[in-house]
Amino acid sequence: MNRLRQYINQVSPLSEPAWQAVAALFTVQSLAKNEYLAEAGRVETTAAYVVEGALRAFYRNEKGREYNKTFFTADDFIGAFSSLVTGQPNQIYIQALTPCSLFVVDYPSLTGLYDVYPDCERFARRLAEGYFVYKEQRELELVLRNADERYLQFRQEYPGLEQLIPQYQVASYLGITPTQLSRIRAKMASRR
Repeated sequence: MNRLRQYINQVSPLSEPAWQAVAALFTVQSLAKNEYLAEAGRVETTAAYVVEGALRAFYRNEKGREYNKTFFTADDFIGAFSSLVTGQPNQIYIQALTPCSLFVVDYPSLTGLYDVYPDCERFARRLAEGYFVYKEQRELELVLRNADERYLQFRQEYPGLEQLIPQYQVASYLGITPTQLSRIRAKMASRR
């Protein structure tokens, strides 16, 4: 729980009473590789802090083709936020790519602390602001950067993840084919 507290305090510090109330809501959960934290069609109520492991958030179209939206690794706070906030059925999947250890929380219970502990609400706002900035940067990256630049950004943002997951997962995240990714990797390896 110390890592979770450090993470929260980096985003927005909590008073000791607020931390005690928040900490009481979290439980430990493990996910096996390929297990889902969130699935499309369900109304999700759980958010989580990743202690260790790697997960992906993705969409699946009507033909079954998957599009990776983002990856989550240690020290990320995750959830199907659109469903959590609106109470509507979820549209994304969150799947473990490796065995994962998480601290999970019932989101309505967490938001129930906002009126009692304003610093909890401040943490949530700052977390949401950070995700908004990340989402905007990701959208710009997909439009303004070429595939080589997106790949370099991926490697910087997720060091070591490439060795843990299949190449097609990385390619999907970058918006390219696995063949294109192989060419980019070969080109970069030949420059060394």
